[in-house]
Amino acid sequence: MAEAYAYGASQPADEGASPVVKAQVAFARALQRALDKSVPHRAQRWGAYVAVAFVYFVRAYFVHGYYIVTYGLGIYNLNLLIGFLTPQRDPEALLAGKDDGPSLPTRAEQEFKPFVRKLPEFKFWWLSLKSIGTAFVMTFMPMFDIPVFWPILLMYFIMLFFMTMKQQVLHMIKHKYVPFTTGKKTYAGGGGSASGSGLKAND
Repeated sequence: MAEAYAYGASQPADEGASPVVKAQVAFARALQRALDKSVPHRAQRWGAYVAVAFVYFVRAYFVHGYYIVTYGLGIYNLNLLIGFLTPQRDPEALLAGKDDGPSLPTRAEQEFKPFVRKLPEFKFWWLSLKSIGTAFVMTFMPMFDIPVFWPILLMYFIMLFFMTMKQQVLHMIKHKYVPFTTGKKTYAGGGGSASGSGLKAND
């Protein structure tokens, strides 16, 4: 039952619960059903995500403020992105023998094993979408409109993004994994044997 409530839905309410609690549980169940139905519709989900992000940035542009909120939103989503690009099992721990779980193949003759992300695609999408919604609501609260010199924040975020992504790319090169691939290779006339060079991202 734990998996059924993985993305924020509440457990069933007791019979003696107040109407407010029952309404919250009913809303959480409806939200969970909608999320479950949206899982296979990746293009539509990310299309809705782009629309929500566009609305937020239009709001942020015309309000001329809440730069701290936007900066925090960027940092949070950068952390989500790193989790999305990182393998679930730490390659450093595998090399050191500290993790005896399954690892990615390193030679062409090894059995095909899918790339398992530290942060799955659906959870990445949902957490990022919630963060944008939260930041949007915060732009209507004057207490979060802290005066700052926004070019400094922008420059710092660009530098942080560049250094973080550089480190991530070097990590990919060092451990020879690519999180974005089209799937394992098959050979015409064969039994569909896999090639170790085609790792498939398992979202």
